Amino acid sequence: MFESLFTHAKEALSVKPVSRGIDRIAVTFDDPNLVANAGLLLIATLVKRLGLEDLCNSTIRLSGRIGGFQPGRKILTLVHAMVAGASHIDHADMLRAGSTAKVLSHRVMAPSTLGTFLRSFSFGHVRQFEKVIGDALHRAWSLGAGPGDRQLVVDIDSTIREVFGKLKGGAAYGYTKVLGYHPILATRADTGEILHARMRKGSANTQIQPSLRSPSRTGSPSTTRWVGRQWWPSASTRDAASSSAAPGSPDPRPRCGLPGATSRF
Repeated sequence: MFESLFTHAKEALSVKPVSRGIDRIAVTFDDPNLVANAGLLLIATLVKRLGLEDLCNSTIRLSGRIGGFQPGRKILTLVHAMVAGASHIDHADMLRAGSTAKVLSHRVMAPSTLGTFLRSFSFGHVRQFEKVIGDALHRAWSLGAGPGDRQLVVDIDSTIREVFGKLKGGAAYGYTKVLGYHPILATRADTGEILHARMRKGSANTQIQPSLRSPSRTGSPSTTRWVGRQWWPSASTRDAASSSAAPGSPDPRPRCGLPGATSRF
């Protein structure tokens, strides 16, 4: 009996040779009732609640540039593709597979259209993106996504981001001798989450700003630092001001534009 079962098992597991080469077998995903990356539904709901497509359309100004019409849906196509794991423009096609596009609140754009759109930007248009990020964060925190009553410490520091290709606008060599950009980042001290970024040329100098020597400004390089468009006391000056403040008086240390947040360097 054992021999009979063993023989039957061998017959059930028999493998027949494939008449075609393995390289001629194609795997397709074309079922209209399936959704790849179903987790995008959560992100798409957040995007809809924050009104990000309308925010992008009203803030990003690319009038007269090829590919600049209705930037909102193109930006959100790139964002959703990156959330799904895309690392190249061509990967945006994953949003067009099956019924994935049906869970998104915007029209999914083709990779070729996205490439034309991105090439319409100049270095100066990055400031418009920064405003979109700031307004989107303000909307999210207004809906309860912020730290609430808890204190939020924001770390501000610069970083070097290397790029390849000398035709990129704003790319330059800095003190590290690396071709790239030198943005300033504002991050949450507890989680490392990037709250905001200020794009700068690769040759930007964080330590000494040209306006630092202006006689119309108060403070010295040892007591103030220039961040974005505001002067901030250095750490030693902030601590001294805090310790010398009268009991019950407002905290003299600087605060950033987000409710309940302080800044440090």
